[in-house]
Amino acid sequence: MGSKRTLKPIPRTKVKIFRIANRRGFAAICYMNLTEGSSPFKAYCRMQKAVKRMGFCLPDIMVDAAKSLVRKTI
Repeated sequence: MGSKRTLKPIPRTKVKIFRIANRRGFAAICYMNLTEGSSPFKAYCRMQKAVKRMGFCLPDIMVDAAKSLVRKTI
């Protein structure tokens, strides 16, 4: 089978989470990826999967830590 590639760690502060105006839920942006979720935590979890496909890894966080990453409403 194929060899496992090493994932480069990136800090969670690179993820920008914001509330979407005129829609329900939150969005996250990181390294040219955009994900959506009904909560900041779900948007962050989906972002973990998206950046993993690019060869990066985000640290696991708790729900309260995801709320602290929320920037503003767009």
